[in-house]
Amino acid sequence: MKLATYRFRLKDSSGRNRLRKLGFAVNDIWNYSNETTAYQWSFRRQLLSAFDLHKLTAGVGKELGLHSQTVQAVVDEYAKCGKQFKRSKLHWRSRKRSLGWVPFKAVGVKVEADTVTYGGHTFRFWNTRPLPGKVRCGSFCEDAQGRWYVHFVCEDPTPERVPTGKEAGIDLGLKTLATLSDGVELSRENLTRKFEVKLASAQRARKKKQVTRIHAKIKNKRKDWNHKATTRLTNEYDVLVVGNVSPSKLKKTKMAKSVSDAGWADFKTMLAYKAIRLGVVYKEVNESFSTVTCAACSERSGPRGLRALGVRTWRCSSCGTCHDRDRNAAVNILRSARDIVRRREFPCLYAGEDVKACK
Repeated sequence: MKLATYRFRLKDSSGRNRLRKLGFAVNDIWNYSNETTAYQWSFRRQLLSAFDLHKLTAGVGKELGLHSQTVQAVVDEYAKCGKQFKRSKLHWRSRKRSLGWVPFKAVGVKVEADTVTYGGHTFRFWNTRPLPGKVRCGSFCEDAQGRWYVHFVCEDPTPERVPTGKEAGIDLGLKTLATLSDGVELSRENLTRKFEVKLASAQRARKKKQVTRIHAKIKNKRKDWNHKATTRLTNEYDVLVVGNVSPSKLKKTKMAKSVSDAGWADFKTMLAYKAIRLGVVYKEVNESFSTVTCAACSERSGPRGLRALGVRTWRCSSCGTCHDRDRNAAVNILRSARDIVRRREFPCLYAGEDVKACK
């Protein structure tokens, strides 16, 4: 059974204080686990597992006002992060710098219509869409503006979509955020440049709340566009291939602000999980030389280097084919994925052996 996460904003302003206190209690459990694990590592060079931390934190939920399943969820998350980053000591969770977070499991909450009950307190939320299935787990989370949201991880009975037989390679860029191999272009305005005057004015005036609101608005607009674009792609295409563009290298150039505004990582993340949900094939391939390689004759005759980024159309010196820079790259990205599939199905063809011997 597939799982999907649904997010709703809480209505009650009176419930914020209650949730904030619960968030402080979660921080105490996290910091206790952090301190105990670091102490164990300093003396015995051993990391405490989630099973060990469960024993040490048994019964603290009653004193802190948390459900026992919440305590276990915090400990599990801490152990997971420690194992993932291979560190004996993680970052501390403080009241000033850490946003509120209260995880829960299905046993600890009761959801009815537009209300969720946790720890004897009922919270109301804006029920913008019905939950598709049974709630497995979830969490209460706070954003930078102090607003609280509830997340439900539910069983998703969404059936796989009807195949359309269409494939597309996607070249991610800055001027046009996504160019497809069939010529479709997806673009939006640069949100950082749009709000940079208001943001700079608020920063000079040291209006922290206004600065936070502007950053939140930019983030929400970017997220909304990414959701709409990725939903459109997963509904229209059966195979989606994206190049592994690296924003970390481009952030060291003069294009750093535009690269940050593009949000390539969020775009690819949304595309990946929506493809899994709908049964669409999603692949990420190496896009090296995809821009300079001619899609007609495979000669590397295109414009190279940062100075040639302004050249949007070019003509191949070998075959004379005229190319649009981004579309040509998208075609080569799709071709790379097809070559990978051929190598896996017929490996001996690429080793110089006979076709009959492979069969």
